[in-house]
Amino acid sequence: MIIEVIATNLQDAVDAERYGADRIELVSAISEDGLTPSFGLIKQVVDKVNIPVQVMIRPHSHSFSYTADDMAVMLQDIDIVKEIGAAGIVVGALDDSGGIADEQLHLLLERAGNLSVTFHRAFDHVADQEKALEQLTAFSQIDRILTSGKAQTADKGSKQIKKLVDQTRDSHIKILAGSGLKPKGLKDFILSTGVQEIHLGSGVRKDKSYLKGIDPDRLSLVKEICSALSI
Repeated sequence: MIIEVIATNLQDAVDAERYGADRIELVSAISEDGLTPSFGLIKQVVDKVNIPVQVMIRPHSHSFSYTADDMAVMLQDIDIVKEIGAAGIVVGALDDSGGIADEQLHLLLERAGNLSVTFHRAFDHVADQEKALEQLTAFSQIDRILTSGKAQTADKGSKQIKKLVDQTRDSHIKILAGSGLKPKGLKDFILSTGVQEIHLGSGVRKDKSYLKGIDPDRLSLVKEICSALSI
């Protein structure tokens, strides 16, 4: 079981690793569902932690559809992330009809090269998740898809997440379940959906607030739950 934790600063990243995270999603502007962090922060985090760091590549929160100018920014951001040495990127692109923007995604993945790639929660805004998943499976560079199953929280979308897990069972893509997950109910959620990767944010923070740091007790409990399920 892989535990991914959102980090918005260096201390988040250090504490996430210390208390049980297997991977970090590094973002800024978490109140806007995550934007590209500063390059200084990326470098400091990559230099200070030993677990993989996935960096958000998202230039604005207006939508998941991007102009040519947006794409130029994203492509340059990917170049810098590669130069810094992060393990991967978190990215996504949709067309105006709510489908996967194939051409833009191809350009982003081509620039990513050997980086690990997470397709982010733009996936929860597509018109048809099963169809979109088929499209994404054609991209060999995409390792995982972050989703709440089109629900407000992952536990509310558990039935859809299970369908997606079943659909990806024989593919190279993993379903990364996220949004609202916390220690309470986590065991039942994992067992009912069959997910092998979970994504946590406020659920492992002090007072469940993004304005506060990682809660060692909550993240350690998540690690304990996942370790027990992996036996």
